[in-house]
Amino acid sequence: MGNNTIKTALGLTENIEAFLCYIFGWLTGVIFLILERENSFVRFHAMQSLTTFLSLFIISMIAGSIPILGWILTILITPTSVILWLFLMYKAYRGEKYKLPIIGIWAEQQINKYPI
Repeated sequence: MGNNTIKTALGLTENIEAFLCYIFGWLTGVIFLILERENSFVRFHAMQSLTTFLSLFIISMIAGSIPILGWILTILITPTSVILWLFLMYKAYRGEKYKLPIIGIWAEQQINKYPI
């Protein structure tokens, strides 16, 4: 579990910075993965955000190009993505290192494999 008083390389508390990793989906995941070089809690959330929301974006783009069945899939992915986005921001803000199945485990392995 994260600590709300630990400062990050950017001078924010780690729960705020982890929350911000999700604010613009995979884009802020990339930004915080590059900018935050010290805090593994924030780096984990940045990698999880990048992996989760880039994957959902790519799946939506591919599905959107498939007539009817793909459009239905896209309609289902959108609200699911929003709910997941809100949930992950909430968990990060609370200072929790919530790992999504498969993606969260992979994100943690990547952060541990390539520390900065």
